[in-house]
Amino acid sequence: MIAKENNDYFNVSALIEERFGAKGTESRMDAEEKAYAFYTGQIIEDARKRAKITQAELARRIGSDRSYISKVEHGQTEPKISTFYRIMNALGCRIEYSMIF
Repeated sequence: MIAKENNDYFNVSALIEERFGAKGTESRMDAEEKAYAFYTGQIIEDARKRAKITQAELARRIGSDRSYISKVEHGQTEPKISTFYRIMNALGCRIEYSMIF
């Protein structure tokens, strides 16, 4: 539950279901895929800006073009995992895994 400005509460899960469909439905899975693409793009854009390099320079470092980097950063396309690693490496980032049991 989340509080609104007027101290009423609403159920975030119900709102998500209303807007994107129930868990497991095609519309919900499509919305989640778009959200993951957007989130991935934001991670890359933030890292690129912290590294103080342009989209063109990042593209050059990974052997791509600026328009591809722009599409990734705007969530219009998702890089393959191998490309994601190349991008992160080119930005001087380290990727860590952790498993939660």
